[in-house]
Amino acid sequence: MAEDLSAQEIKARVDVNSSQISSSDYDYLHELRPLIEEYVNNNRWTEDTFLEDERIEVDIRITLISVDGGANFEANLIIQSYRPIYNTLTKTPLLIINDSNWRFNYNRNRSITRDDFQFDDMASVIDFYMYIVLAYDYDSFSELGGTPYLRNAENVVNVAQSSPGAAGWTSVGTRRNRNGLITQLTNPNYQGFRRAMYKYHRLGLDQFTINTDRARQNIIASFELLEETRRQTTERYLFDLLFSAKNREFTAAFMDADLNERLEAYNLLVELDNSHISEYEKLQ
Repeated sequence: MAEDLSAQEIKARVDVNSSQISSSDYDYLHELRPLIEEYVNNNRWTEDTFLEDERIEVDIRITLISVDGGANFEANLIIQSYRPIYNTLTKTPLLIINDSNWRFNYNRNRSITRDDFQFDDMASVIDFYMYIVLAYDYDSFSELGGTPYLRNAENVVNVAQSSPGAAGWTSVGTRRNRNGLITQLTNPNYQGFRRAMYKYHRLGLDQFTINTDRARQNIIASFELLEETRRQTTERYLFDLLFSAKNREFTAAFMDADLNERLEAYNLLVELDNSHISEYEKLQ
């Protein structure tokens, strides 16, 4: 019988910082890291077959901020996912997102059960971000390839919004939350953003060692597509997440280019993202 080399889609590393929770009543918090790691890594999130070296690497960092008199925790959650660059040993960050509005109940020996049709204050947040991670990854390999996973994430949001008291899912107030993220990603006006992610990664970074000049042309084209999308939209959450993750990488892609190409990249990047101008000035 042939060996089954297929693997789960996601390879998560989880870190839990509970230093702000000092009471001995919560000495079971060491169970949280392996619980979440097992939940993410042992679930099947797609119908596709992944080999071990194709698994999507995800870092999940959880900082427990406070707990009430019972077992209701407030936490800060950081999700970072990576993608390999073809023909290299290098990885590129796809997504770095900070969610400071996670509240969940966690008692000793609690389990996490996955159910896309039932809200759970732990599972629903994890499920949502794993679907977002998958959407970003698939979008980087095929144009709009992440659409099915955005639909799954949207379903998680819809279920959560029908549950009273669920934190971080509302469309009221800040738009830089889970609802705001999925609203932008599923808005047809932002499809140019998603197409730019394919052009940048698959036609740009993945081709860099094969044809550097063509790869840079495609990266420039991805910047132009981002600029076109930015002019047609009003919310900036997706753009801020992108440039927070990739500003140094964008600069590095053109450091060895000729002056005209460096300046073309510089002008586009400064127009798109004035919060990292000092980084882009290295291209001048």
